[in-house]
Amino acid sequence: MKTPKVYKWTKNNLFAQCILCLGANPQPGMQLCAGCEADLPWQQACCQRCALPLPQAAAQCGRCLKAPPPFSHALAPLIYRFPVDSLIPAFKYHDQTTIGRLLGQLLAEAAADWLQQDIAPCPDLLLPVPMHRKRQAQRGYNQAYELARDVAARTNLSCRPDLLERTQATLPQQGLDAKARRQNLRGAFSCPEPGQLQNRHLALIDDVMTTGVTLGEASRTLLRAGAASVQVWCVARTP
Repeated sequence: MKTPKVYKWTKNNLFAQCILCLGANPQPGMQLCAGCEADLPWQQACCQRCALPLPQAAAQCGRCLKAPPPFSHALAPLIYRFPVDSLIPAFKYHDQTTIGRLLGQLLAEAAADWLQQDIAPCPDLLLPVPMHRKRQAQRGYNQAYELARDVAARTNLSCRPDLLERTQATLPQQGLDAKARRQNLRGAFSCPEPGQLQNRHLALIDDVMTTGVTLGEASRTLLRAGAASVQVWCVARTP
């Protein structure tokens, strides 16, 4: 049977260019060239509790000391600046799966390094932040789940998207202030099988953390269900 031309093009060109500069020399197994990877807005110093970028690394920033979030630690290898602030929306809203694989790879590599440093307990389970079924049906996929699958595959951790549900079709968080976000998400999550969470260390997976309200409400739900601890792993953190 004759091989379709589209298949030939995909086989020969997929990942043949850097996803950012379109140069012809991406690193093996990656969609970025070495120069573009180095130029990404990597976190240099941040709060270990909420991943807020800081001039110097600290166990907790002033905000966390004043109002500690329910999650114990947060990992966000990138700052939500150019080009990350273009890559994440392209993946999140426009089904750019190639970009999603890149972001999942970057988060997985950061998570592997994080685990080697023993900063927080090694999670027993990875849980993607869920979308309400109506919104997921409209979008066709949950970007947090796609990231979590990549991280699980590269770290040999178990991904369980069934243990945390979004039971309320809340308004989009984008454009809401912190107070409105908290009100919008109150009671939005549930755990259908709390027995599966008893005394387990968990890592919540999401694309970007802004105020931390969504991740905080999800963490409270998991802790109330019996989880021993919850940490947060995101691709990027807003400054």
